[in-house]
Amino acid sequence: MLGVQRERAAPFVITELDLKTGAIFARNPYNNEFANRVAFVATSGRELRTVTCDRKEFLGRNGSYARPAAMRRARLSGRVGAGLDPCAAVQSTVELEPGEAREVIILLGEGQNAEEARTIVNRYLRTGQINEAFERVIAHWDELLGRVQVKTPDAAMDLILNRWLLYQTLACRIWARSAFYQSGGAYGFRDQLQDVMPLALTRPDITRAQILRAAARQFKEGDVQHWWHPPTGRGVRTRFSDDLLWLPYVTAFYIKTTGDVSILDEVVSFIEAPLLKAGEDEVYLEPTVSGESATLFEHCARTLDRSLATGVHGLPLMGSGDWNDGMNRVGHEGKGESVWVGWFLYNTLSDVTPLAEGRGETARAVRYRQHLQDLKGAIEEHAWDGDWYLRAYFDDGTPLGSSQNEECRIDSIVQSWGLISGAADPHRAARAMAAVEQYLIRRGEGLVMLFTPPFDRSSLDPGYIKGYVPGVRENGGQYTHAAIWTMIAYAKLKDGDRAGELFALLNPINHASTRAGLHKYKVEPYVAAADVYAVWPHTGRGGWTWYTGSAGWLYRAGMESILGFQMQADRLRLEPCIPRWWGQYEITYRHRSATYVIKIENPRGASNGVARIEVDGQPAAANTSEIVLVDDGRTHEVRVVMGDAHTVMEEPQELNQEGCKGGRFRTRGFGEKALVNRKGPLWAMRAGLFAATAYLRLMPGRVVLLIVNSPPKLNVSFFAVVCSVNKRAKELQASIGKL
Repeated sequence: MLGVQRERAAPFVITELDLKTGAIFARNPYNNEFANRVAFVATSGRELRTVTCDRKEFLGRNGSYARPAAMRRARLSGRVGAGLDPCAAVQSTVELEPGEAREVIILLGEGQNAEEARTIVNRYLRTGQINEAFERVIAHWDELLGRVQVKTPDAAMDLILNRWLLYQTLACRIWARSAFYQSGGAYGFRDQLQDVMPLALTRPDITRAQILRAAARQFKEGDVQHWWHPPTGRGVRTRFSDDLLWLPYVTAFYIKTTGDVSILDEVVSFIEAPLLKAGEDEVYLEPTVSGESATLFEHCARTLDRSLATGVHGLPLMGSGDWNDGMNRVGHEGKGESVWVGWFLYNTLSDVTPLAEGRGETARAVRYRQHLQDLKGAIEEHAWDGDWYLRAYFDDGTPLGSSQNEECRIDSIVQSWGLISGAADPHRAARAMAAVEQYLIRRGEGLVMLFTPPFDRSSLDPGYIKGYVPGVRENGGQYTHAAIWTMIAYAKLKDGDRAGELFALLNPINHASTRAGLHKYKVEPYVAAADVYAVWPHTGRGGWTWYTGSAGWLYRAGMESILGFQMQADRLRLEPCIPRWWGQYEITYRHRSATYVIKIENPRGASNGVARIEVDGQPAAANTSEIVLVDDGRTHEVRVVMGDAHTVMEEPQELNQEGCKGGRFRTRGFGEKALVNRKGPLWAMRAGLFAATAYLRLMPGRVVLLIVNSPPKLNVSFFAVVCSVNKRAKELQASIGKL
């Protein structure tokens, strides 16, 4: 509030010693936003205290912070006022008798004006008030962070989910919007919208407020400010293609989680500013509040209407960048296309279209559904590269993220969002994630890279991303935000082993589990890091910490994608996707006045699936993974048994296949495997194979292990067939004939 940089603000800072409180006050009347604010430093024990606000006096001639001149003086001069190189230094003398203890209070803060600053100082320079304030702070965080508590076989997961990630998200990203690596205080349109998504579970009021705050930074043409500084609202207007879409995406998520449809009827004003000129990618400005306002639904709809424009391949235009800000020259001429925005737009349209239909917006809903079909077709036709999906097309039509590129041959977010959006062809999506596994996951170094190879010497000009050192941040390092999406994609594939493995790999606590890991990682091991270096000699070193949206996404990935804890208004959906070695885990959730103690058992080593649910000893409805939550002040015991709720066939059964009639066999669901046991002659093998085929028809994408025990006189002790996730029932039947 006194200024952004000391060197520039120092000449304008005025200090004074407030006679009523003995505090040092400082203000900068030339600060446009905070001219009336007063910063203060106050300490208890005024009678034994001297001060100075002159940095030159404190440090001394040729002095330093390591050896300031003030530490060799009995008193400070008391210099305050204007025209100094300002600082706030307080020297207190405390004399202690043998065995005596004294408590000294030091306050640092700011008020809206001098009167408010005095009120704060007078209130908190008393020991009792200080202790009460600390107790209130502790109680606040305990209440907030204690609403959902997990207990899993992974102690590091428990620690990061139960306390640190939500604390990092709320304290740093939402309230402070500042940290060591980025001390700005601005709101990012897409940034804080993503940050409040995990808070929809514990503090939905914060999520709701941020949605409406973001909507108020939308221009009446439908685009939005990329970032802005309160209270004036100064910020940048850009051509980014994804910023505006986060408003309907997060709004739909909020409604699904809380059931609060009324938010769509909230009326919010637009803002106005000159349009960007031709060739102008962004401009810093202070917009005015428009006389035009509309419901939040209309705000969301305008972002979608503006985003339906496509390029020559039928894909969304990339503009001056999408999620990866550094790719700001891929589509800056207005012709480049983003495949990732295609998946993201598909996801958002899928979520918002039912809301439009529910509000009688029939014409829009029809247009959105048609665009969904067109978009899906265009991506499959023009963005499939053979083993994975392209990242984008440059303005001149050159593909990016293709096997033909020298650099950025494969990008992770376009593969993961194919699954997250639910739009990608299932077989192509699985193949694309296999390519991610092969090229982007480096387990030995604990990395999940954004893309590879990094930009360096090729002729491609994607934007300022090329200015980063290859293998650092967005230029081919681990960008944790995207790495978490990779983990979520594996959970969408029902691969709990891999999802759990990647969570452990990304969990900062595990980076400090060994002395060697601690010295390699080098940053705080209790908060998410935005990036991890992937270039020698700094491979595995943490980069930007605290101020990163990956904290909120890591929380959501752990709670929703792995533990399967998904709130849907007054219902709780449980869809776990866990490592098969987990025998059980527990979630305690405070739902208003009620408490739900949920114990998930995994007796058969399943990775996913719910066989049955019991609430307070009573079975829930069959074939459901949901429970209805009630606000009754009671503690409810929920028992969830994982496994396959389907039974394929029970013996005896007649098989209507030639050579197998009369075959008797049994199939049992066992995690991702079905074991088929049979004693009998050779024709039983074919019976078992047809049983496996039937199982695949019912449960596509599963792995089937067939074991047949034969009589000793036959020279066959066992027979096994393993079908990959891409194997179809027809292909299996064809292989039977060959055998």
